[in-house]
Amino acid sequence: MAEPVLVWVIDDDQAIRFVLERALGKAGYVTRSFASVAAVTGALDDAAPDVIITDIRLPDADGLTVLQALEKRGLDIPVIAMTAFSDLDQAVSAFQSGVFDYLSKPFDLEKVIAVVARASAVTNPEPVLENALEPRQLIGDSPAMQEVFRTIGRLSRSGISVLLTGETGVGKEVVARALHQHSPRSKGPFVAINTAAIPTELLESELFGHEKGSFTGAHARRSGRFEEAAGGTLFLDEIGDMPLPLQTRLLRVLAEGDYYRVGGRDLLRADVRLLTATHQDLRKKIADGSFREDLYHRLNVITIEIPPLRERAEDIALLARHFLRQAAVEMGLEEKYLTPETIQVLQQKAWPGNVRQLQNLCQQLCVMAPGEQVLPVDLPPGLAEKSDPAEPGQSWSEALEAWTRKALLNGNQDLMSEARSELERVILACALEHTGGKRVEAAKLLGLGRNTLTRKLKELEEK
Repeated sequence: MAEPVLVWVIDDDQAIRFVLERALGKAGYVTRSFASVAAVTGALDDAAPDVIITDIRLPDADGLTVLQALEKRGLDIPVIAMTAFSDLDQAVSAFQSGVFDYLSKPFDLEKVIAVVARASAVTNPEPVLENALEPRQLIGDSPAMQEVFRTIGRLSRSGISVLLTGETGVGKEVVARALHQHSPRSKGPFVAINTAAIPTELLESELFGHEKGSFTGAHARRSGRFEEAAGGTLFLDEIGDMPLPLQTRLLRVLAEGDYYRVGGRDLLRADVRLLTATHQDLRKKIADGSFREDLYHRLNVITIEIPPLRERAEDIALLARHFLRQAAVEMGLEEKYLTPETIQVLQQKAWPGNVRQLQNLCQQLCVMAPGEQVLPVDLPPGLAEKSDPAEPGQSWSEALEAWTRKALLNGNQDLMSEARSELERVILACALEHTGGKRVEAAKLLGLGRNTLTRKLKELEEK
């Protein structure tokens, strides 16, 4: 019979230790808890666990110093970091320090159990990458952005190709820059090109360069973006708009690692990490014959989906504060601040232009808002008023009765599960909208525990 897995929990919050001990115990793990780094480093002299879960902010030291204590003792133990104060810089730093995974509080207990299960099966963690450059700012406290941060951290030791997907304006290039800045190629150049913004007849030369006289107007040799990005990262935005002949040439470069300038005879080595992005469904373009399937598989080694702004409304206040400060510095104007009422209005909007639209709005407000405090009345027409809920023509119970009768006539099955899921989806969405995305307040209004609310949201996302 296999011995039980021993998990050590390090957190100065007794409630957190209790919850984790209880959940891990129910899942069959043996636990031991500590309130400080000093306590756990002392215990390591006499024993060693299979997995360690540690808070990053502890009273006596950074929780990640546990990794140093393990290294000194020659112990190869996976460490899971957790924190309530999460940002991209901290997430990447944690992964580069050598943590197995990174969890932001409040966490879903089922996810914690799943991560511990994976960690307990690991015997050879990846080596630590040092000397990464400081990142450009990526902002977000929402669960969706926390997942993006974690993915960037996991990829920080790799030069693997990544495909970034998401609607126009979500910030795909910002994520691409963060991937570059947290990679082994971070000291090399980052070169970005929007393939949709360059005429088809010029795009090949733009990418690969050309020799003098290779076509009308080629008065001198010119280096292409592949040469400019040598030793670094090449980011091709809107890859879905690349014409088929050029897709074929790009595929050859990815497959063989070399290329020629337009009109050239010298074989050049493609020393770049390729990142690509699109707002289109490439599988649909493959189906209609406008995108090569073999190229798609070359580019789609790892996919990061950037969430639209409407799905991360809790980040709007952070983003707006950043953009307002940035606009004030760039324009030499007084910094403006959004009132809570204004933030609430903005959180209820659809934002079809996503983060780019919010940035443009903040630049406009920096110039046009009359006072230091931006009020709802200062917003442009169409944004200034909240959307009033439609007046129902019947009570919700009458609407439910009509839906049930129709579903039964249509032969639908599993109605209770479907109705329960939709009921929870609507109630949770309305509560979060009412509290401006604050989960603790929403949970109190609904009479739920915070972890229960988080779990239900996760379950609804997976359906």
